[in-house]
Amino acid sequence: MLTVKKVLNNNVLIAEHPEYAEVILIGKGLGFGKKPGEEVAGEVAEKFFVLKEEKEQEQYKQLLDYVDEAFIGLMNDVISMIEERFKVRLHEHIHIALTDHLFYAIKRIHQGFDIKNPFLPETELAYPDEFEMAQTIIQHMNQELKINIPEGEIGFVALHIHSALTRRPLQEVNRHTRLISELVGVIESSLGISIDRKDVDYLRLVRHLHHAIERINKEKYEDNQEALKSVLQSEYPVCYNLSWKLIKIMQQALRKTVPDAEAVYLTLHLQRLSKQ
Repeated sequence: MLTVKKVLNNNVLIAEHPEYAEVILIGKGLGFGKKPGEEVAGEVAEKFFVLKEEKEQEQYKQLLDYVDEAFIGLMNDVISMIEERFKVRLHEHIHIALTDHLFYAIKRIHQGFDIKNPFLPETELAYPDEFEMAQTIIQHMNQELKINIPEGEIGFVALHIHSALTRRPLQEVNRHTRLISELVGVIESSLGISIDRKDVDYLRLVRHLHHAIERINKEKYEDNQEALKSVLQSEYPVCYNLSWKLIKIMQQALRKTVPDAEAVYLTLHLQRLSKQ
């Protein structure tokens, strides 16, 4: 038996759990007539999850004011699918962030709006596992809601999943995805090429940029390529100079120092792409 702490609505309440402290319990009629301090049998709940922070509880309560209970139930199933796939308990905020995002995305689709995602290829390359999971989720929701959610939404869901798995703010994850897209745009403009997004050299470049940004952010970038740097500067001056242009953009966006060694790796990637 658990103790009721707060009733959010007739079907959702916050209870005190002996192992997880406070949990959200969801079940038809579960909260009806219940008062704080009363006991409730945990096994009668259809779903339960941990929502520790008071701020998160308040946001979830606000969510229940405009999201219907059927959609809440569907989203809890979706989040369970993610946890089962990655064998992890996600940060509690995903119950609010992903539910709110998809609720409004589907609302816009019903209103006839399309969903555009200019960063879809970069997201798939940067977070392949999350992207694959997002594809499964969108397919599941299409079946359950009898709707056709545009492909662009897969990328947005993948970013939410990555944010929850890494416990990095969604804004930061979005910034990095946009940064990679901006860098690719600068490369195309500077070299006068249109990069095939399925080309293996493009895939390598985006994956490299993704890992480089992570290492720079964590300040775990210790490579030293001084000897090779002078050779590349002499052999491929256009690509070498462009690599430094990209480095300056990265430094400004990340507000961190990018090591000189990055010029070597970028020059090699750029030289391969320039052959197109």
